[in-house]
Amino acid sequence: MIPPEEPFQRPTKKRWVPQEMTTAPKLANAPTSPIQQHYALLINPFYPKDPHASFGKHVLTPTLALTSFAAATPEHWRVEYWDENLLDGHPPFDPMPQVVGITVHLTFAQRAFELADWYRARGTKVILGGLHVLSCPEDCVPHADALALGDGVQLWPRILRDVEAGQLQPRYIAMYENDYCDDPAPRRSILPHHSFLTTTSLIATRGCHNRCGFCYLATEGLRMPYRMRRPQQVAEEFAANREPYAVFIDNNLGSRRDYLHALCNALRPLNKIWSAAVSIDVTDDPSLIRNMALAGCTGVFIGFESLSDNNLAEAHKKTPKTSDYARRVHMLHDCGIQVNGSFVLGFDHDRKDVFARTAEWIEENRLECATFHILTPYPATPLFRQMEAQGRLLHKNWTLYDTGHAVFQPKHMTPEELEQGYGWIYERLFSHASIWRRRPEDWRAAPLYLAMSYLYKRSNRFWHQLIKHDLVHSVWSPLVELTRLRHVRFRQQLAQSEAPVTTSGQVVSAGV
Repeated sequence: MIPPEEPFQRPTKKRWVPQEMTTAPKLANAPTSPIQQHYALLINPFYPKDPHASFGKHVLTPTLALTSFAAATPEHWRVEYWDENLLDGHPPFDPMPQVVGITVHLTFAQRAFELADWYRARGTKVILGGLHVLSCPEDCVPHADALALGDGVQLWPRILRDVEAGQLQPRYIAMYENDYCDDPAPRRSILPHHSFLTTTSLIATRGCHNRCGFCYLATEGLRMPYRMRRPQQVAEEFAANREPYAVFIDNNLGSRRDYLHALCNALRPLNKIWSAAVSIDVTDDPSLIRNMALAGCTGVFIGFESLSDNNLAEAHKKTPKTSDYARRVHMLHDCGIQVNGSFVLGFDHDRKDVFARTAEWIEENRLECATFHILTPYPATPLFRQMEAQGRLLHKNWTLYDTGHAVFQPKHMTPEELEQGYGWIYERLFSHASIWRRRPEDWRAAPLYLAMSYLYKRSNRFWHQLIKHDLVHSVWSPLVELTRLRHVRFRQQLAQSEAPVTTSGQVVSAGV
């Protein structure tokens, strides 16, 4: 048993992080270049990396939003993609784009505004979109020629038409109530293929059956009913990109179990592998877990959030009792599906023992990977309104609303203790001892589990070099293919057996 006081007995070790992973590239004081008509540049701004977590998660797969906007761009427009987090330096400016579209999220809003101001000063029209534009439009107005609120795929062609006509409007609004099957497939040809572990980021559904008070889906004004694409449509998109591994970025791929069954049936003939975020109640149907494994699912990201039923009830999260979590994790493991558990720290029923209890539960149940977040009240969510009304917000410096800093007053500990516990639990779970404790029970699965753990969790210096020198895809491709081949053999055994079959392990999991 881990003593409850252990997280606070000594300061956590200072984690190594290079400056270029915490500081955005300087914007050049360059002369204005000629503006090229019908040229649109889409930018994902830089954001500082948390040294406690793996740098690898930032290059797992590209943002789907920008590639989807690119797909909606009229054919006579040239469109380019730029992700500042790939460490390639200054965004393009020669020639100067006629239009720049920038996605704006809370923690990198300031950087997005810097980019917007820089391009506008040189005559480019700047369009800002993203969740921060929806939740805090007043912050964004001074930095944009137009705001895109809601579904950018619907809005982007209209915005470009208005730019051509010289009739750009200050605001464009479209919610997510259209037929999702009508959206074009992402335009992945504009991506730097070598910079990501996989460029196959897929989305089959939109929305979630939960409306947790702390989640961005609960943002005031966001209407996102649950929508599904045709299973065969998703499978064809996966097959067309020729990558062996895909990441589903759905908020909750398992919200409709009948749909997930149909999707698995469509994916199974591809003989590929994939991971996805689901809620733990997907295990209500054991046949679905088996079907997911047979369709190529190697890992799931599950928002357990808390091991306290009281915390989950107050957050309005519909979930099984926490006392049943362990059994459900075992069901996933029995089908060869690895689990990356996500936990939120700092709920009102959390006391200082939450860090030790959570770490102990993760180790006992051999979760292959775990992700931690300090409870963060995002603007325009029920949690934010509650914290503001109670006078518990410490500040509104959005840059620190990154789930790695305490931005509110917890009920049963100080903000400093919450941050100390957050640092400790990452240090504990990424330690040699914890990685070993969580190894698979079957020794044959241990080697690849250990390889995944060390490459993903303890190799930030390595990841930094891979990102900086555009080697992510080249280095990981052989490991991904090895995982796929092993999983194909495993699912053949699973298909022939009614009893659980132990997988021989994999390097790619929900943690990568």
